[in-house]
Amino acid sequence: MPEIKKELTLEEIQNFKGSYPPQLWYLFFSEMWERFCFYGMRGMLTYFMAHELLMNEEKANLQYGATQAFVYAFTFIGGLFADKILGFRRSLFWGGLLMIVGSGILAFDPHQFFFLGISFTVVGTGFFKPNISTMVGSLYKPGDSRRDAGFSLFYAGINIGALIGGYACIAIGKEYSWNLAFGLAGIVMTISLLTFLYTQKTLGPIGLPPSAEETLKPMIAESIGGNVSTTPSAVGQKAKPWLTYLVYLGSLAVIPLIMVMVAQTQYTDWFMYTIGPATLLYLVYEMTKYGKAERNKLLAALFFILFSIFFWAFFEQSGGSLSLFAANNLSNKLLGVFTLDPNGVNNAANSLFVIIFAGVLGMIWVKLARKNKEPNTVVKFGLGFIFLAGAFFMFYATRFFANAEGVASLDVFTLAYFIISIGELCLSPIGLSAMTKLSPPKLQGVMMGMWFLASAYGQYVAGIIGAGIAQGNQNDSLVQKLFTYTEGYKQLGLYALVAGIVMIAVSPAIKKLMGEVK
Repeated sequence: MPEIKKELTLEEIQNFKGSYPPQLWYLFFSEMWERFCFYGMRGMLTYFMAHELLMNEEKANLQYGATQAFVYAFTFIGGLFADKILGFRRSLFWGGLLMIVGSGILAFDPHQFFFLGISFTVVGTGFFKPNISTMVGSLYKPGDSRRDAGFSLFYAGINIGALIGGYACIAIGKEYSWNLAFGLAGIVMTISLLTFLYTQKTLGPIGLPPSAEETLKPMIAESIGGNVSTTPSAVGQKAKPWLTYLVYLGSLAVIPLIMVMVAQTQYTDWFMYTIGPATLLYLVYEMTKYGKAERNKLLAALFFILFSIFFWAFFEQSGGSLSLFAANNLSNKLLGVFTLDPNGVNNAANSLFVIIFAGVLGMIWVKLARKNKEPNTVVKFGLGFIFLAGAFFMFYATRFFANAEGVASLDVFTLAYFIISIGELCLSPIGLSAMTKLSPPKLQGVMMGMWFLASAYGQYVAGIIGAGIAQGNQNDSLVQKLFTYTEGYKQLGLYALVAGIVMIAVSPAIKKLMGEVK
């Protein structure tokens, strides 16, 4: 990687040569290790609750959905505090510290302190996750056609961490020690934080507290077509210290409340019924501050956010019902040669395929853009749903490749993950990029948080769907479970297919709202 000067202006950062800005690689590695921690723990949750905490499968699915819903719901709150008080860098650092503490608690005694440790990681992820993605968006000028390719590469970094952590943590937990598995997640989170601290000087003004936002005025001016003068004296100013400390103390004080709400899923219901409408009202309030063009773009962003809820509700069966399906109904032979833990494959196959094909698909978008043939963002979203449907039809098809005992083919299951991964690449990195393209600079943290809040609702609905699939099958034979789960996956495939067709059909109307954004 090329050497970068210690002090860079935003213009120098955004005027990079080639396909990717150098700073993207530093954020790539920091996010990679954080995702190792997150997906390593995510891959253990449902299995650990069902086999170590002895919850029935229905409750384990609901509990998984509740836990993940809170993780992603707090990304909205983290994005809000980053926009208004902390700045992206401080928010990221504080979130990383909380995640390390949570992993340490779980490493000490995951059975006794499970919900306490999870609550620390919930709040920590909320501060970390949306803000590093927003900083990636800041590396590009408005209208830069290389942005989608950059987010696709960044998404590959996410999945390298998810691949290693998703397989390693649950394998270590099942075969050796759950304490060691949770401890490993904390160690790699520490590596992530150190990586960011060491390389943050290359980011120039990106991610500084809001009072330093005068350095971003050239980008704001370009995005709205005006001329805004900069005020160098504003650079480096700090937010009021008492507000910063209040955020830190408040996030610690809320952890006992989160612990109770995560442990009791009925409280999750109340929270989810409240947080969504409240954030929509807040967005409406913020939209009143902007002109028609900006409001239309925010409406387009909201369209993507709402549809992504359905995508993640289906996709996140991977951490819930598909985790239990893998444990109960899958062979441990891949291609008749490799002996693999089915749960490890369930956790890691998606990430492996994303790593292999993220860069390829990103470069395809760049080449199509040069020929003026790149599908617009709405069509990409629709394609994501079409591939999602194909994947769930393939999960359904595992029933036709099962033996008399109800043990299905790991090969067919893995092929389904290849299809779902292509669908994810058509939607998730493109969605991250769209949030930064469609949001005014002062709302980028909030809109990125809303994108992840949609994931929270997806996770929440995923738990309900998984619980519905598993309902009443606790004492069923493996053959009965095979048919129960695969029938549910067929229904999800049909719903995903309809959603994809609808998105492609309405793409001209949504494209009009997006204005000049492609």
